[in-house]
Amino acid sequence: MTIRYEVFRLLMLAAVGMAILFAVYGVASAPTRLAPRLGLRGLKRQRAVQAGDGWSQIEPFVRWLGVRVSGILSEEHRNGLDEQISFAGDYLGMTSDEFFALMIGSGVVGFIVGAIVGFGFHTGGATMLIVGGPIGAAIPYMHITGIAQERLKSVSRGLPYVIDLMALAMGAGLDFPGAVRQVVEKSSNPSDPIVEEFTLILQSLQLGRTRKEALLEFARRCPIDVVKEFTGSLVQAEERGNPVSEVLQIQATSSRTRRSVRAEELAAKAGVAMVGPLLLVFITVMILIMGPILMKVMTSLS
Repeated sequence: MTIRYEVFRLLMLAAVGMAILFAVYGVASAPTRLAPRLGLRGLKRQRAVQAGDGWSQIEPFVRWLGVRVSGILSEEHRNGLDEQISFAGDYLGMTSDEFFALMIGSGVVGFIVGAIVGFGFHTGGATMLIVGGPIGAAIPYMHITGIAQERLKSVSRGLPYVIDLMALAMGAGLDFPGAVRQVVEKSSNPSDPIVEEFTLILQSLQLGRTRKEALLEFARRCPIDVVKEFTGSLVQAEERGNPVSEVLQIQATSSRTRRSVRAEELAAKAGVAMVGPLLLVFITVMILIMGPILMKVMTSLS
């Protein structure tokens, strides 16, 4: 039995080695594409590298591997990965090719860890080897999608306050870029996702893009209902010639109403969610109270 296991392990390791060799050959021989201009992502990457954490150590390898695998991805998959990076706030300044390269590298590490755990500790080597690679490749994707979801939630929570501030600013006589500038300058946290997005809107307006283009770009980067309603109302007001300040006041009132309704819904759900824990506490208290009494009664009867 031991000899068969050793032979099986050697065959599995040889198969993994051959697979890695073929993968390396495929990556090395794949056609490359021209690296895109990074723009904002270049600034994000520079800040991430200067932070001096683990990303600064693996960034050169990820960048090199991203160029090598750039010819493998189709445009559809590349656009999908690029959207996730955008939703995550251009996380670490990565491109879609580098994101794919990071997933490949993480998958290889998962294969290696699975082989070590499986064959080194005799805990199902083949299973750990097969499972380790996909899990390793999925970790970067799950991490970035999780960051994207949290960022979109932060934008959704912060947008009503921003609309209130913009409505007050435009009601005081400022124009739309001036109101956006107030949002950016009055913020105490420049790294807040909603502040970052409005900083991008202000920069787009300063570069000569139209208000509609800047707002549609905001809606593309943050495709949630509140953002779509906000940008759609402003774009519609611009196309019809309606005063933007009035639209913002209506949006501010609507956002406050929605926030109040949302708070009431969460309060109602919290009450329902507390029924289960309170029931368990009640049962525990009853057991603590009635347990000794029942034991005494049973002892007296016996």
